[in-house]
Amino acid sequence: MSELKIQHILTLSYLLSKGAKHNYVTITTSSLGKSIKKSQQAASKHLLELEQNQFIDRIISGRNISVKITSKGFSEMVKLSAILQKSLDSFPSNVELKGTLVSGMGEGAYYMGLKGYTKQFKSKIGYVPFPGTLNVRLDQKIHQEAIKQFETLDGIKIKSFSDGKRTYGWVKCFPAKLNNSIKCDLILLERTHHDNSVVELISKTCLRKTAKLKDGSKVSVKIPVTG
Repeated sequence: MSELKIQHILTLSYLLSKGAKHNYVTITTSSLGKSIKKSQQAASKHLLELEQNQFIDRIISGRNISVKITSKGFSEMVKLSAILQKSLDSFPSNVELKGTLVSGMGEGAYYMGLKGYTKQFKSKIGYVPFPGTLNVRLDQKIHQEAIKQFETLDGIKIKSFSDGKRTYGWVKCFPAKLNNSIKCDLILLERTHHDNSVVELISKTCLRKTAKLKDGSKVSVKIPVTG
């Protein structure tokens, strides 16, 4: 019994989309090649190999090729679909970042206490943050790259505002857990002096005291994601 090869999956997918589960579908190797982004020769080879392994039946009449997927071929595609669906349903639903606690510049305490922010924090994330942010330096490249995806995610948006003298940028909040136990929020700022190597966390309480941390402490941050 031959197993379905990875290079043949696109060909069978294309045939299924054309109705080849129940009917003989007339195709050309050139159109098949274009659809699966392979050469005409490669498409022709795929059909031959699929036929030899009893995944399809072919009827050749001149330049016309009529193809129907066999029960064996369809069964293999169903198995593949089930495996993919199981993987998609069970993939980790959070991003884990690891890094080292570092001191900030003290700006977090000032900004987190501004009324234009505190009112929105209270209504949108359910609490007014402790005046200050916990700064975590992401030491590894994999974590610095992972944080970039949050730039395109919506999060919980704290809108920008003006006090008449200056405008303060928006803040995006993402519920998170520090060291697998302490609830907090990862924040992304419209205006920040940090690059992707440092992330900031806020919480109801002083995270340094709650988690008993000091500069140099190794920490982990887990952020649930959807989609």
